[in-house]
Amino acid sequence: MTADLHAEVILSRCVREVAEFVDAEGWGNPPQMFALVPTADLVAAEPSLIDQLDEGNELTPIAQESFPEDVTGGSMALDEFLATTTWPDAVQGCVLVQEIVVLPPDAESTLDDALAPLLADHDAADAAARAAAEAHPERREARLFAAVLRAGTSLALLQVRPEDDADEFGDLDLRTYPNLAPNVIDALHHTFESDPLD
Repeated sequence: MTADLHAEVILSRCVREVAEFVDAEGWGNPPQMFALVPTADLVAAEPSLIDQLDEGNELTPIAQESFPEDVTGGSMALDEFLATTTWPDAVQGCVLVQEIVVLPPDAESTLDDALAPLLADHDAADAAARAAAEAHPERREARLFAAVLRAGTSLALLQVRPEDDADEFGDLDLRTYPNLAPNVIDALHHTFESDPLD
């Protein structure tokens, strides 16, 4: 197995573990960040955790503290917050989970109509786009999992919320699409730079 493929497998396992954790919490939660830390380092630092960790996984996701109220409350954009975030050397990657709204491809004209008069005002255009997405009759709720490793590997997956409540705790259906969440992935990569504002 090549080094690149090995990194992809490690990152996929971490995202799957995070997805299972957040899925058990149900829907309607704020964004959450997970640090990916070498499992061997965790066991060395806290031997009592050995029974709770899968030593077969090289990295273990560690849930971080909730985002500040100004991020979850909306006065600061998530990308602005990430621009001020850095990780210590021990953290080898991270996973960001956020609930989003997905629309069918033909919904673009609805968004264009809502945004056209507001393009000069970024905040107003963003608010209008969100309102139009929320009001769209074919909107679906989803979770976006965006993950990166310090070495450069990245992965973005989408979990669409089942329409039938009975399916909410069924098997996880994680999907990827071409060019899914490139700006989020880029923002996460910047959190591993020595100075994310450079």
